[in-house]
Amino acid sequence: MTVERLVAIMARLRDPERGCDWDVAQTWATIAPYTIEEAYEVADAIARDDATDLKDELGDLLLQVVFHSRIAEEAGAFTLDDVVASISEKMERRHPHIFGDAAQSPGWEELKAAERSGKSDASALAGVAAGLPALMRAVKLQKRAARVGFDWPDADGSRVKLHEEIEEVTAATGDEIEDEIGDLLFAAVNWARHLGVDPETALRRGNAKFERRFRAMEAIAGESFPALSLDDKEALWQRVKRG
Repeated sequence: MTVERLVAIMARLRDPERGCDWDVAQTWATIAPYTIEEAYEVADAIARDDATDLKDELGDLLLQVVFHSRIAEEAGAFTLDDVVASISEKMERRHPHIFGDAAQSPGWEELKAAERSGKSDASALAGVAAGLPALMRAVKLQKRAARVGFDWPDADGSRVKLHEEIEEVTAATGDEIEDEIGDLLFAAVNWARHLGVDPETALRRGNAKFERRFRAMEAIAGESFPALSLDDKEALWQRVKRG
């Protein structure tokens, strides 16, 4: 089985006369949310260590690449072959120690910096996609800034900054609160990064833990759970935390 079959299926789905009305109506912008969703579903299958689901989710993600490429081909912008050629060239270019002269190979960061320097935006922050999830984008922005020396030397600096941001949230009023909460979250990401923790993964685990414990409370209390007092709910929470 080759990718050509999938390419042919997408071409048929996008056929203005014989295709699917929904598929024909889509644009890069309208299917972008589905692309993001599929990437998260791949990550979820990996987190659950479910190889069968991972196979299916990777197929769904591949479909998104083919879909975007088909829209581009119809517009005369590029084809799926161009996408494959572009990433192949990039991987070879970024691994000269494997595909080129190891003795003359610059480091990974030097290679990426050289690529950025040839673009109109030469900032150290250039190329960090605005569409990334906020936590993930915060990490990438901080790492880029750190490469040019704008970073705390250790975790203590970021920890102190976090406490500073908490105080600023406490003192904020009105529209200031949202901005200060944003600064607080950014500082929390920075501290996590210095501690070697991926905040996106940590929050996913936190979400899963909360859901597991909340469902356990509901299972214990049954239909009476919503009517319980906050104190009774807290007692249940402590019970399920103890396992």
